[in-house]
Amino acid sequence: MALAVAVSGCAIQRAQVAQDARIQMVGMSKERLLTCMGPPANKAAEGQTEVWSYNSGDGTIVASGSASYGSFSGTSHRRFCHINVVMSGGAVASVNYQGPTGGLITAGEQCAYAVDACVKPR
Repeated sequence: MALAVAVSGCAIQRAQVAQDARIQMVGMSKERLLTCMGPPANKAAEGQTEVWSYNSGDGTIVASGSASYGSFSGTSHRRFCHINVVMSGGAVASVNYQGPTGGLITAGEQCAYAVDACVKPR
């Protein structure tokens, strides 16, 4: 039980880091972004706007199932995060997350693995 509480506490903390990053990274220069996140997996550009894409996550697999009358059915899915950093004029304009990034109270927690070095501690 204590282990479950500790693990969920870490997931909640990572979710907060991901939320903080969406605010703190706005205005960050390209150079600083490269320093804290590294080179993007993909880049796209349209005029003065660029989108840099990153992948993030720890490979967490979430399983759920149900049993009734002697039979069991279950499903599993992997949590991950695709991060799109939108830049305009050489600075971050917004940070967007896509994918099954976390649970009900831990939304975005899989994104924290990539953005953590860009966020100032509280």
